[in-house]
Amino acid sequence: MTSVHKSLSMTGAIDMHAHFGLYGSDGTPKTRGYTGGPEVVVNRAQLAGVRITVVSAMACLHDTKDPAAGNDMARDAAEEHEALRFYAVLNPALPSSFDDVEQLLEHPRCAGIKIHPRMHEYEITEYGQAAFEFSAAHQAVVLTHSGNPTCMPEQYIPFMNAIPEATLILAHLGHDEDNDTWVLQTNAIKQAEAGNVYTDTSSMSSMNAGLIEFAVAEIGADRIVFGTDSPCYFTAAQKARIEYAEIDEAAKRAILWENAERLIGDKL
Repeated sequence: MTSVHKSLSMTGAIDMHAHFGLYGSDGTPKTRGYTGGPEVVVNRAQLAGVRITVVSAMACLHDTKDPAAGNDMARDAAEEHEALRFYAVLNPALPSSFDDVEQLLEHPRCAGIKIHPRMHEYEITEYGQAAFEFSAAHQAVVLTHSGNPTCMPEQYIPFMNAIPEATLILAHLGHDEDNDTWVLQTNAIKQAEAGNVYTDTSSMSSMNAGLIEFAVAEIGADRIVFGTDSPCYFTAAQKARIEYAEIDEAAKRAILWENAERLIGDKL
């Protein structure tokens, strides 16, 4: 059996970064393409051999600063679909959001916290301390958007070094709005003294030839988790990028599911 065939047998992946819901309301082909309900996300995952998908609701991020209603939608979707877990989206600039998320973290299918400084229009440098002290106190993994001016990867590192009990996933390996250099997430991870910072493979950046391989060489496969940004990006294509990556089989297993099991195993 060739190495390609071995890769194709890698079922059971865990997608640590997905969404569901209406992407926008302008009716453009892109908006329609990026939109999908929980059933769409689950079906695409199952066809690609992804056994668990961790989602947040689009309704938490678009046209609202208060994610409470969208969080309720995510909880309901995870209760309805065995293959889904959910992030409780926190807006640390909104005091009531902490109470909402604190309750949701008790849910057996809540895998952690999602923050999005860009969409909620705040600076992580201003609100990071509160967000990560809160997450550490609840032993909750945090997934954050990264690579834009309000949430550059290196801006998180002082918080992660000061609060080593916190755990952070920097979304979108290789994303750099300003310079497209690939190195923002990997450079930040190298500065995390407690080894408590990861990145995920979600979005189109991972399709760049050499990016996954570069990241594994720079930070090791044990600091990378699989993510798709589904339904915005196609689950099977995102997974195939890892299955066919020019890295060894142990690294593929680490990225596709082993690291996620280590981070959220009690929620699986």
